[in-house]
Amino acid sequence: MNEEGLNELRDTLDNIDNEVLQLLNKRMNTVYKVGELKATSGGAIYRPEREKSIIDRLTTLSKDADGSLNRVAIEALFLEIFAISRNLELPENIAYLGPEGSFTHQAAESRFGAMSAYLPMASIISVFREVSAQKAKFGVIPIENSSNGIVSDTLKCLAQYDLKIIAEVMVDIHHTLATTCDNVKDIKKIYSKDIAFDQCHKFLDDLGLDDIEYIPVESTAKAAKIAVKEPNSAAICSHVGAKIYNLPILFENIEDKGNNRTRFLIISNFDNGKSGDDKTSILVQLSNEAGTLVKFLTDFDKANINLTKIKSHIVEGISTFFIEFNAHKDEDNVKKIFDNYKKEIKFLGSYVRESDDI
Repeated sequence: MNEEGLNELRDTLDNIDNEVLQLLNKRMNTVYKVGELKATSGGAIYRPEREKSIIDRLTTLSKDADGSLNRVAIEALFLEIFAISRNLELPENIAYLGPEGSFTHQAAESRFGAMSAYLPMASIISVFREVSAQKAKFGVIPIENSSNGIVSDTLKCLAQYDLKIIAEVMVDIHHTLATTCDNVKDIKKIYSKDIAFDQCHKFLDDLGLDDIEYIPVESTAKAAKIAVKEPNSAAICSHVGAKIYNLPILFENIEDKGNNRTRFLIISNFDNGKSGDDKTSILVQLSNEAGTLVKFLTDFDKANINLTKIKSHIVEGISTFFIEFNAHKDEDNVKKIFDNYKKEIKFLGSYVRESDDI
């Protein structure tokens, strides 16, 4: 190995790191000034559409310059920079469906970074209460899972509270089998959330763990907390949950379906501006007259609005449709629909589109 050449490259890297640090400090100083202006005007600190436009611009810039960083790498770097910037502008509390180490916690950290003040809540409705009471600026809750469908409690709260969806987060759900046991044969009971047992049924069957005691608990994180203390037990939990509670992982990615994903929503008390690639969510309650739903959907088709989701649910005893489409509420064709159905539609939010469907 050419030691002299290696040292020169290391010196070059050190100098680049010094320059990066100086530029980051310069950026943060500017961010602080932006925060002061927003504090006087009441402007929102978290603007997903603004962050998207920055990442779009940087991705194009890197591609045009034949850079090594693709969009995924740029997002990984700059989403954390954005999160640190927001905390410098105005530290905000983020409420999420807890406990610590849950997949909702993972989703929250992916957008708000490690430095934010997180408030784990015991239920979805408690997240809505915290944000509605302005004890937290943002709330993070699950809306649907690719295996288990729509989360009814989230729909009920969206109908009940006057809060807006300002962003969505997609998280790939991977389960681990974590235990202090060195051998699978020593495991006598497994703790986890009830749906996690269903999502890992084939794995448990293949390892001969299908006839031992399964104990449902409130969350996979709690399962890890219990299993680390109880001999001859195990937990089906997330990787981060096992890590938080220092529970050794025996097997990774034990879920039956490799494409198991959960979609999370970020809620707050403001509306987003247009990003150019938006999704809108609404709740719709129509009369029971024949053909009402067909007419409603036909009006969207005539307005050239691409519907991406239509789910029927009972909310507070009333048949309700959860509908999503690719457009922003301020686009002219959407405004026309909203004007025609003022009583029937509850607007939930327009936000940067992460995915057409789960």
